[in-house]
Amino acid sequence: MGILNIGVRALQANQLALQTAGNNISNVNTVGYSRQSVIMETVEGQFTGAGYIGYGVSVVTIQRNLNEFLTRQSTLAGSVKAADVTRSEYLKQLEGLFEGGSGGLGASVNEMLNAFADVASAPTDLTARTVALTRVDEAAARMRSSSLKIDDLQQGLAQALTQKVATINTLAQSVAEVNHEIIKINGNGQSPNDLLDRRDQLVREINQYVQTTGIASQDGGLNLFIGGSQALVLGVQSTPIAIVADEFGDITKSKIAISRNGQSFTLDENTLGGGEISGLLRFQNTDLTEGRNLLGRMTLAVSTAMNDQHKLGLDLNGAAGGNLFTPATFGTSNIRIPAAPATLNTGTGALALAIADVSKFVASDYMLQFTSGTTGSITRRSDGKVSTFDFGTTNPVTIDGLNISIPSGTPANGDRYLLKPFSTSAGTITSAFSTPAALAVASPVSGRMGTGNTGSMQQTSLVARSNPVSATPVTLTFTSPTSYTRSDDPTPATPFSHTYTAGQAIEGTYPATAPLSEWSLVLQGSPKLGDTFTVGPNQYPKLNAGNASAMMALRDKPMFDGSALTDGYAGLISQLGIRTQSAAYAAQVSTTIAANLETNRTAVSGVNLDEEAGKLIQYQQAYQASAKVIQIAQSVFDTLIQTMAR
Repeated sequence: MGILNIGVRALQANQLALQTAGNNISNVNTVGYSRQSVIMETVEGQFTGAGYIGYGVSVVTIQRNLNEFLTRQSTLAGSVKAADVTRSEYLKQLEGLFEGGSGGLGASVNEMLNAFADVASAPTDLTARTVALTRVDEAAARMRSSSLKIDDLQQGLAQALTQKVATINTLAQSVAEVNHEIIKINGNGQSPNDLLDRRDQLVREINQYVQTTGIASQDGGLNLFIGGSQALVLGVQSTPIAIVADEFGDITKSKIAISRNGQSFTLDENTLGGGEISGLLRFQNTDLTEGRNLLGRMTLAVSTAMNDQHKLGLDLNGAAGGNLFTPATFGTSNIRIPAAPATLNTGTGALALAIADVSKFVASDYMLQFTSGTTGSITRRSDGKVSTFDFGTTNPVTIDGLNISIPSGTPANGDRYLLKPFSTSAGTITSAFSTPAALAVASPVSGRMGTGNTGSMQQTSLVARSNPVSATPVTLTFTSPTSYTRSDDPTPATPFSHTYTAGQAIEGTYPATAPLSEWSLVLQGSPKLGDTFTVGPNQYPKLNAGNASAMMALRDKPMFDGSALTDGYAGLISQLGIRTQSAAYAAQVSTTIAANLETNRTAVSGVNLDEEAGKLIQYQQAYQASAKVIQIAQSVFDTLIQTMAR
């Protein structure tokens, strides 16, 4: 009977609808599950003289509720969020390594310089000298400690990268396996909803680590690409990725490489987009590098300036001072090679670094690219500034207080070199000695006013530019309030008249050409005719503390981007703080965007319990009504049988 068939079809359809609603409810907390709906259609009716008579309902398919656009947007936003949040979290860790206050490196440097005040007041006091050396050792220890903390962070970062790459490879293999299952059953005409949900969830998980681009194939598979165009998954095959060193073999940098057909292709991190690995690589290759260089620049500048000034002094025995800190030794076995050649270089050139001027240091690495054996360009990696060079004309080439030379070999056209002058300065620094008597706080040069002077001239400062100074004293004899002659004039018989300006330095080097040596004198006041001032070797080093005062004066010397030496640590913290705040803001914005897009996606694909509860009631009533139709059909059939039996 037609009415019975209609009832049976309706009963089966509504039973399936009830089952689907129950399945939705049971998977309300299943990650990646997409709400399913039963799609029904009317069974084509039969034509009669009275018109078309309906034959009930049938189920066409179980539809997965999904908006492809929203899903892609949500996945992409989640990937960007993962990159921003990861970088922000690591930047907070890096910022936390540089302690402020009395326990920080800046306070240690200030205490070291201030300790020379007591030595200046009592140059023969061995206790004051011991305290100064102790402060030097403490400063070196804090610099090493800060470097060690960065190395520990680097090591943890490397482990995190390795683990995440392994996870990506596992997930990519799972996507390939799901592709295989989908392709096998793709020809039956129905959508494998659960497999598609599983694959989409795997893709979302991969995008938490690295951003992918998905392209569907006609057989139902999904191909995934990373780094712009490198295939991570092609159909039922996945391609493994790995962590590799960069082209210069820099152990502080990492790259992602993908292997295909026996060949390895290194990916540009700028093309990776979002994902935790992208955030980690950006932090490691940019932020951590800057933190390491800022610390290394400060260490190298402070230690070199202190060493240079200490060498200009005399100890208690009248001997010239040595190094307070171990000096920078670029390229030796105890420091990473600061001028590493690229692995594809074909020339034989080797580069060497030396310090030219610590006050011009910029916290950066440098890349040299040769266009011939002597010419090329230098790129400062911190800001991308490019300068040209020609070793054939100028050797060494000077940039940002560094001298670059080619001691051996000849580079070829296209050869590239990575210069890392500051990366290991803090990790290798130590105090050079610990003997209080060897602390060179006396100046090797002294000045004295003529006993018969009648003017108002006074000595403001007298500092040594070399040690030892010439054994022959130089006497300045004033011929007027604005002119003088020198005893070291080339032609004493016809002395040259020099112009005197109060407050202007008078150099011991004559004529005053670079590099300056001997000493530098500053006088104030107005001399009278015949007044004299004599500069010569210091005869009483035990009673002099001129070099201690000069070391104290380093506190205000412009050193770090024009700031004073004592402000170097504050500048370091400030630069890292700006990066950290910027990254935190970016993470906040991307988190908000990702949350909004995920809300939009789940509004379409997610399970709403209230909605499903309403559907349960709807389908239950329809099921009961369908059963009633069958019951009525049965009653009608029974009545018909009884009538025919009479």
